[in-house]
Amino acid sequence: MGFDDSVLPHLERALLAGHDLVLLGERGQGKTRLIRTVTGLLDEWTPIVEGCEINDHPYAPVCTRCLALAREQGDELPVAWKHRDERYGEKLATPDTSVGDLIGDVDPIKIAEGRTLGDPETVHYGLVPRTNRGVFSVNELPDLAERIQVSLLNVLEERDIQVRGYNLRLPLDILLIASANPEDYTNRGRIITPLKDRFGAEIRTHYPLTVEDELTLIRQESMPDIGADIPEHLLEVIARFTRLVRESTAVDARSGVSARFSIAAAETASASAVRRAAITGEEQAVARVVDLASVVHSLRGKVEFEVSEEGRETEILAHLLRRATAETFRSRLGGMDLSPVTDKFAEGNQVESGELIPAGELLHRIGPVTGLAKVMSRLGMGAGEESPGHAAAALEFALEGLYLMRRLSKEDLDGVTVYRT
Repeated sequence: MGFDDSVLPHLERALLAGHDLVLLGERGQGKTRLIRTVTGLLDEWTPIVEGCEINDHPYAPVCTRCLALAREQGDELPVAWKHRDERYGEKLATPDTSVGDLIGDVDPIKIAEGRTLGDPETVHYGLVPRTNRGVFSVNELPDLAERIQVSLLNVLEERDIQVRGYNLRLPLDILLIASANPEDYTNRGRIITPLKDRFGAEIRTHYPLTVEDELTLIRQESMPDIGADIPEHLLEVIARFTRLVRESTAVDARSGVSARFSIAAAETASASAVRRAAITGEEQAVARVVDLASVVHSLRGKVEFEVSEEGRETEILAHLLRRATAETFRSRLGGMDLSPVTDKFAEGNQVESGELIPAGELLHRIGPVTGLAKVMSRLGMGAGEESPGHAAAALEFALEGLYLMRRLSKEDLDGVTVYRT
């Protein structure tokens, strides 16, 4: 999401050039998701020699077994068809990954069956050759031990594999894509220089560049079946909040703030609304501003702060959430006449809200508000969203915005929020 004019042109050029490539970017930028979409460029079905472990082409077999079958059976060589989804292999690089996992090793079971050591058919192929004629991904490549990275040198340049002492050369037809975090180059490991030299392209990914892209990403990825509706203005608050956290000087920029942060924030707010509906008996669960408070406490562990900010994590996130809410208020309701709302407080009245106060009760405490339909329309609530839950969400957002614009005061007391003049 948001890669159309930046990342995708570089990726397309690399693929057209036939280059293996590295996607370099901070956590949660969609590197793995992007890699997995590459298989969509393959033919939907492709023929292979039936039973071949490395997907040999029937017209050009390369492994010992298939060469022997081709000599014996000629045009009667049995053929199977493989879907493009099966032509993708992936390995998360971990320190305990071995050359056998990636490339291959001796198969002791075949030796026990009576075959001699040195017979090419006693090789147990690793993940890379098993993805022959497909796409193979190594996630978090710098985490792979340097001596194991060496085993990929031949795959990338000579397009073959070497297995122990076997006189074996298998020309592979494979696209290898790796992902890496810039922080990994110095903190956890590194990509060895000969391996970096063999990758044809290094493509830098990034977080969504606009609020609109961030919103689209949240809508696409957040769980649809939690059971609560999150109004559009609250999704915008979450998107702006995520961007403010990324830009904050209190947050470690090298670690980044994952897109999973905003996705989890939307799901947490939705879950808070479902919890309120379950406890209070509301017919419809609709998220409100009060549900965003739980986001700060639930997601604090997803953000790496600078050492100098230790102990202030919750305070910093709460401040940034208020800023995001204020920005969204100005964007959605800025310049709008909200005097019908402020008039409710003209005689010293106050309104109590809270995460366990149902929508109907909140509307009763505020009373009828002239022009509420217009407020709801400005907040993106269209036809079919005139329920008490949506009306309460719109009014509570207006109250919070008026507080942030210093036209109302607010006091938080044991889970209850009191708005007054």
